[in-house]
Amino acid sequence: MQALQKIQRQAQRQASAQAPLRVEAPVVNRAVLSAAATAAPVAAAAPLPAARRTVALGAPARPTTVCRTATVDAPASTSSEGSVREDIRNIAIIAHVDHGKTTLVDAMLKQSKVFRENQATAERIMDSNDLERERGITILAKNTAIRYRGIKVNIIDTPGHADFGGEVERVINMCDGVLLLVDSVEGPMPQTRFVLRKALELQKRVVVVVNKIDRPAARPEWVIDSTFELFMDLGASDELCEFPVVYASGVNGIAGMTPDGLAEDLEPLFATIVKEIRPPVVKSEAPLQLLCANIDYDEHKGRIAIGRVSSGTIKRGQSVSICSSLEPGKVRQAKIAELFVYDNFSRVPVDEVAAGDICALSGIADIKIGETITQREAPVPLPTIKVEDPTVNMTFKVNTSPFAGKEGKFVTSRNLKDRLDRELERNLALRVEPGETSDSFVVSGRGTLHLGILIENMRREGYEFEIGPPKVITREVEGKTCEPYEEAIVDVPEQYVGAVVELFAQRKGEMVDLIPSIQGASRIKFRIATRGLLGLKNQLLTATRGLGVMNTLFLEYAPVAGEILMRENGSLVAHETGQATTYALESAQDRGQMFCRPGDQVYEGQVIGMHAKAGDLKVNVCKTKALTNMRAAGKDTKVGLDEPRTMGLDDSLEYINDDEQVEVTPKSIRIRKDPMASTKGKKGR
Repeated sequence: MQALQKIQRQAQRQASAQAPLRVEAPVVNRAVLSAAATAAPVAAAAPLPAARRTVALGAPARPTTVCRTATVDAPASTSSEGSVREDIRNIAIIAHVDHGKTTLVDAMLKQSKVFRENQATAERIMDSNDLERERGITILAKNTAIRYRGIKVNIIDTPGHADFGGEVERVINMCDGVLLLVDSVEGPMPQTRFVLRKALELQKRVVVVVNKIDRPAARPEWVIDSTFELFMDLGASDELCEFPVVYASGVNGIAGMTPDGLAEDLEPLFATIVKEIRPPVVKSEAPLQLLCANIDYDEHKGRIAIGRVSSGTIKRGQSVSICSSLEPGKVRQAKIAELFVYDNFSRVPVDEVAAGDICALSGIADIKIGETITQREAPVPLPTIKVEDPTVNMTFKVNTSPFAGKEGKFVTSRNLKDRLDRELERNLALRVEPGETSDSFVVSGRGTLHLGILIENMRREGYEFEIGPPKVITREVEGKTCEPYEEAIVDVPEQYVGAVVELFAQRKGEMVDLIPSIQGASRIKFRIATRGLLGLKNQLLTATRGLGVMNTLFLEYAPVAGEILMRENGSLVAHETGQATTYALESAQDRGQMFCRPGDQVYEGQVIGMHAKAGDLKVNVCKTKALTNMRAAGKDTKVGLDEPRTMGLDDSLEYINDDEQVEVTPKSIRIRKDPMASTKGKKGR
């Protein structure tokens, strides 16, 4: 099928060019063609693989020929739609998680002389959030800017996890092109497909960066071919399929146009960005239009709106109108208090910002993402930002455990509702609906990680509440109940392939492909219901001795897979309230794996361990040894306890069943039996 698509695309190019018979031949270096068009030196282009490029012998050379590094024509200064701002480039960096986006941005900032030579800087400079540094992932999209040869390059660092796809979908509107980072060994991964699809839907120019090219097992040719096939699978146009390629090592801060010809810095990458990413076409004389794509907050300035000026000019102190395409005819007035642009890793105050640039502004206390800031006399909104619907929900409710109110600062349903409402203003992928009771709320998101980050942020802010088990969101399609399905790709050593296939089969997963990988590892592709993925991570790590790596991506809605056994083991439940003792835990640990230690405070109904068998078992972990005169001194044997399992937030959310819930406080994470649920269903969600 892929070979047929390649043939069809070649035939289309032949027909459009009306060229004679095309034969395989290397492509003439683009820099040679453009030497007469520009005086500035540019890096040499990376030739395409012979199997992917054709030229028409005898056809006249055309300056508009699309090649691997750029279009030959220099952008015109004016057009029928507006003028071109040659002094600005707006780009977003997108990639699969752990492919090196933030590390590359760090190197770009350092080589752009943003910091002093003696200034101390931390790793992953853009990951300023505490959770981002702890987990080593990017959660929130962030803006910065650098200068290269007098041209300002606005950079947006985006998350790689599909759970935070809402961040990518709303900020990609601000850019004119994207840098797609691909690992030199792994190649395109599931979430590479997700973020790339969003860019191609908006017809953004893509520059492919093969990162980590210095890895011993690097295979750049295979990676480029796989990326090209991914472009075709996503329906990219011929122009977008002719993407430029840069090879880089973000951690070392080097790049080049060939795998073996790396420069000593990132100069080839900077040159490619300026040459390949089209400058913004703007309407400077048109009325002001600015779509709010992100929201920040400052203790002194209040809410800060971030967006790109689409047309006109915005000024500090200007009176503006706020409107939205979702609410036609509804307009409110506001005034810009302060205006900022991003420059050299800082927010710089300015008096005005012209069309084409990205800016931040304060003074509009009720601004929301997706609203348009317009000129007061001409309130014409831009199309609002649309994101994909959530697939998983959880129930947030007031804490009702015996230990409620002891650790949290915000414990009421009003506190909980106000916090969730604030989150809705900046998290477009989130949905909040009333629950079954007045003190509960159903919160929907892209996945358990998406909701887990929200829960962790809330508990660190002093909130105390309870969380129900994650459940998938079903839809009615043509009269049938359908649930979300995902594509799961597991990289695992060969000796554990059988265990992984068996584990997915138990969850109604269907193996789609098995690809022998490199260095003794295999890559297995599954199609599995999202419901079957809930709680699978820890089981996969156990089955593969911690060596399995799983990545998932939403695929489609399809008929319900049927009953899925989520957890075979029951829970050990505390029999009474009190303090866990060593004496009681010694006998209780024979029943299963414990979650608590001696000295921990427990209450009746709290889950304090996992039963070794199916079904729940109540145990008394608070009983003490009776001290009588019949016991001889020195006859006691030394007690040995097994190390209990530490249950963090993510582990607890994966563990709980339908009749259980997680108690979240600023200091503790506990699992308890839901007093409102039946205690006899053990077959999962």
